[in-house]
Amino acid sequence: MTKIALIGNPNSGKTSIFNILTGSNQQVGNWPGVTVECKTGHYKKDKTIAIQDLPGTYSLSPYTLEEQVTRNYLRETPPDILLNIIDATNLERSLYLTLQLMEFNIPIVIALNMSDLLEYQGRKIDKEKLSYMLGLPVVPTSALKNRGLDEVIRVACQPLEVHPLDYDHRLESALAEIGQICPHARTRFEQIKLFEGDALALESLNDAQRKELNDIVAITEKIMGDDQEAIIVNERYDLIGQIVDLVVTNNSKGRLNLTDKIDSIVTNKWLGLPIFIFVMWLVYFLAIQVIGTPASDWLNDNFFGSFLPNTLRQMMDYWAIVPWVQSLLLDGVLAGIGAILGFVPQIFILFLLLGFLEDSGYMARVAFVMDRIFRRFGLSGKSFIPMLISSGCGVPGIMATRTIEQERDRKITIMVTTFMPCSAKLPIIALVSGAFFHSTSWVAPSAYFLGMAMIILSGIILKKTKMFAGDTSAFIMELPTYHLPHFPTVLKYAFDRGLSFIKRAGTIIFALNVCLWFLSNYSFTLEQVDPGQSILATLGGYLSIVFAPLGFGEWKATVATLTGLIAKETIVGTMSQLYAQGADIENNGRAIWTTLQGSYTPLAAYSLLVFNLLCAPCIAAISAIYKEMGDVKWTLRAVGFQTAIAYSMSFIIYQVGLSVLEKNFNISTLSALLLMSFGSYLIFRKSKITLNKEEHSLELSE
Repeated sequence: MTKIALIGNPNSGKTSIFNILTGSNQQVGNWPGVTVECKTGHYKKDKTIAIQDLPGTYSLSPYTLEEQVTRNYLRETPPDILLNIIDATNLERSLYLTLQLMEFNIPIVIALNMSDLLEYQGRKIDKEKLSYMLGLPVVPTSALKNRGLDEVIRVACQPLEVHPLDYDHRLESALAEIGQICPHARTRFEQIKLFEGDALALESLNDAQRKELNDIVAITEKIMGDDQEAIIVNERYDLIGQIVDLVVTNNSKGRLNLTDKIDSIVTNKWLGLPIFIFVMWLVYFLAIQVIGTPASDWLNDNFFGSFLPNTLRQMMDYWAIVPWVQSLLLDGVLAGIGAILGFVPQIFILFLLLGFLEDSGYMARVAFVMDRIFRRFGLSGKSFIPMLISSGCGVPGIMATRTIEQERDRKITIMVTTFMPCSAKLPIIALVSGAFFHSTSWVAPSAYFLGMAMIILSGIILKKTKMFAGDTSAFIMELPTYHLPHFPTVLKYAFDRGLSFIKRAGTIIFALNVCLWFLSNYSFTLEQVDPGQSILATLGGYLSIVFAPLGFGEWKATVATLTGLIAKETIVGTMSQLYAQGADIENNGRAIWTTLQGSYTPLAAYSLLVFNLLCAPCIAAISAIYKEMGDVKWTLRAVGFQTAIAYSMSFIIYQVGLSVLEKNFNISTLSALLLMSFGSYLIFRKSKITLNKEEHSLELSE
């Protein structure tokens, strides 16, 4: 079995190449001990070739989780061949990783991807010269047009050798000495890491070796006039500069390419944000109310609403299944899971559209635009990346905060990132917008923008407290070249998201629906009763008073909200199950809509939506918060802050909205206005760090 590992920078087309080479012959999991996705597969034209898709990384200095995973893989379980995917439009940046890979002495083949885009930009790379300079085979490829991919595998299967390139002779002498005093540092990569003072590399040294190493580094720094890390970085980039000057021909100097022209509009200081708002409104409008709705309506009304329950009922009647089992399957399992799965088409369309935006390169521009806004309010643009990831699931979004260096900025991001609507929250967005605002297009997109607004406002409030005050960390990111999305990759991205949603419905949500059916059909004496006298109704009734000021102080909505702490998808399933029981209706979307419309006003329904969007996330996300915070108190602070924000916003929206609609001012309205005033004070007051600086300046002047 030949093992090939794909490695390259983010946005280099690596994942697209992996998907083309393996087709459907791949497995997706996580690397041991971390949440970084691990993809493996077999070459579809030769099953004896195993292909590993390593996380996208810019270097092998383990600052991020992806870099650490990749570095450990290369050191501990090296592949037979490395297939280094290089973005031809960003050769200089890509070669930095290539030089590091060559230091492992693992055979390497260069896939010069996006070569067609390079030609379009009026530039050309001489692949023969590049191959000669690196001492590695170079194969031009295009993942978008499926060119050169079989050729690159053919070349990779041939006998290959790799020889690291030489740097300045003074640095080479230092590395040779390090190799003598540290015999375990077998590869050039390990020797360079020891020279740089890498913490992971230094763990294996004894005191005598550390002393000798420090002497070698100190002498080299004095001779070369720079610090140890800068010496390595400068040597690599000097070598890269020489290679680029020799192999790249540029015939487009002074001309703006298509990417530059588009960026002049979508990243414009004044147009960037309005364009982003319009794009996201269009995405949610198309997914929730236009394209996805017909398929969801058919599933809810026909498949889960009539065909499947009628078929099951007839089968169980034929087999003489006892009534309570029929009720469990029809009113419990099918009513709950069916209501959730009915929204899969809308979720699939949403992630299909988001996949197009991401694969085209636009979402990277959104991070750039949001950095400009975040920085104005004391936040870092780095916080937007975890938030973007959280639109799929909050757990990897929370894990992604590890890339934020400053601890206070990282904690702020963890506390606010779950305000973004994840895929699990989409069913309740679709339910409320469909049942109560069917003819309006603003409700579904408003959920996304409300989450964004609360992230910014909450960040401002937290940043002005003493524990979070401080300067904002710098944000640097590469903007990839625009290109047409690779449709199979985007389709697989949307399919994986939809499949993940279905799997959750078939596991934890299935078990929860069974429990809910029992609790809503039996009393504390274990007698079968009407849902209104059940265990669930009794417990929900005690707690419903808490939600009365928010407009949905009714036990069924209370129970649905509480089940959302287990998994947000269950909110819709719980409501469907509870409102279908005891009512002479079918378990389908339209009938449930009518029942809900008779129980809540549109304002109360929107308040319910707001609370469940912003309140404490599911238990899996809370566990991720605890893991990242590393402290129970900080976890409780985060969950408490999120719940307080959710309750406050829902209370203000419902009470102020009720006062406007009914033209009535009462004590609840006054309370909502006072809460708004307090929130405004927290947002617009001077920060603690500013006050301390002013007081310090005053003391100095006196």
